[in-house]
Amino acid sequence: MTDRERRRRRRRKQVLRARMLVGITVLAIVVIAGIGINSAAKKSAERKAQKEQELKEQELAKTEDKKQKKEAKQTDKNTEENSPEATVTPEAEKEFTLADLDNPEGFDKRPTEHGIALQNTQIDLNGLDTTGLDWGQGGDKDQWNRPAGCLQYQEKYGKYNAYFIKDEPEKKIIYLTIDEGYEYGCSPRILDTLKEKNVPAVFFVTKSFAEQNQDLVQRMIDEGHEVGNHSVTHPAKGLYSQTIEEQTNEVTGLHDYIKNQFGYEMHLFRYPAGKFNEQSLALLNNLNYKSVFWSFAYLDYDVENQPNPAESLQKMIDCLHPSALYLLHAESETNTQVLGDFIDQARAQGYEFKLFQ
Repeated sequence: MTDRERRRRRRRKQVLRARMLVGITVLAIVVIAGIGINSAAKKSAERKAQKEQELKEQELAKTEDKKQKKEAKQTDKNTEENSPEATVTPEAEKEFTLADLDNPEGFDKRPTEHGIALQNTQIDLNGLDTTGLDWGQGGDKDQWNRPAGCLQYQEKYGKYNAYFIKDEPEKKIIYLTIDEGYEYGCSPRILDTLKEKNVPAVFFVTKSFAEQNQDLVQRMIDEGHEVGNHSVTHPAKGLYSQTIEEQTNEVTGLHDYIKNQFGYEMHLFRYPAGKFNEQSLALLNNLNYKSVFWSFAYLDYDVENQPNPAESLQKMIDCLHPSALYLLHAESETNTQVLGDFIDQARAQGYEFKLFQ
């Protein structure tokens, strides 16, 4: 065998040993890694099982604690009921009414069952402006779609407990108010819709309406709505056209009738035809009333020329704005037809109906 062949054999053996060494090393690494993975998985499983066991024990402890507290509470209740002092029968749970909607904390007593009596700070009428004003919300709007005129008048006359809008742009609330000068056969259906939709409203009535429709007025009160004062005779020239004494009689004459007939105190007033002046606002304040105007109204009161229902509904929706005071007339057949759809569509846009008080 030549030297060349011997060198070749040595090189082959060296290569073979190197390959065997690499193979053994790789195999060792794989084995060690497998052992490490198995060990880690085992530890993870053990930790998971331990955590689950701890959670079960905590849940059992909570359940046992609740059970013990419940048993202790029942024991106290039985002891109290069996004591000699426990002789009064608990009252039945108060039924939810529409009146509860305007107070998130709830009421101990329904606020509209007997009305609300205000005690306003009295204002000196001497020197106040007697210039007549004819209210209308106008067409200019701010960025929240609120009539600009409402905000101006609210700032100017709010000190007299007058409301043209509630200046709360962050609240998508509608205060629904309905004027009742006379009955045209629509009020029962309007009340049915409000009951179905669970929506409260303020009904401003005249004395003649109240006298001729006592059952409807009682239903308004019973179903949690607010009954407001719309004067005795609804003077077409405006309340301010009368003397102070005559204006007072227009308000107190209806107030006393409603109180005597229904045991109900009114505290909200709506000016006939929206005509007023500064002195008259102060007078209403002194008679312990709030004067409620509106931030939306439209020509809906002419029973001989009723507007198109679809167009009217769209107008009502287009004018939606935060803390709105909506005025609708109850003699309107159009309003009667679209009221339910208006409520549904307003709610679909995130609005909530509350009772103005």
